Amino acid sequence: MKDKDIYFFKQLLTEQLETLLGQADIVVQDLIKNDHQTSPDPVDRANFESERATMLRIKDRESKLIRKIQRSLKNLENGRFGICEMCEKEIAIERLKARPVTTHCIECKKKMEALER
Repeated sequence: MKDKDIYFFKQLLTEQLETLLGQADIVVQDLIKNDHQTSPDPVDRANFESERATMLRIKDRESKLIRKIQRSLKNLENGRFGICEMCEKEIAIERLKARPVTTHCIECKKKMEALER
């Protein structure tokens, strides 16, 4: 991988990480602020709990993405970024641009998905 590509992906991943971490802080503050909110109406409480559960599921997915971004940044530092974990071949730049946290080339990912079915 060329130096300009490494720089591009480092910038991209760092920006994504900062955005997600910033959003996480806002959500945590909102959850803390609204944690004491109770309503005597059971429908309102159920709606609030449903919205809270949805938000927590979204945040769980985002926390997994944060870990993947951190792993990708680590791989950039140690020279493993863009190398497929299965076949050890380089992952196409186009694929990395579409999904910078990927750890598998398209061929290996297709094989994995076929086995999952």
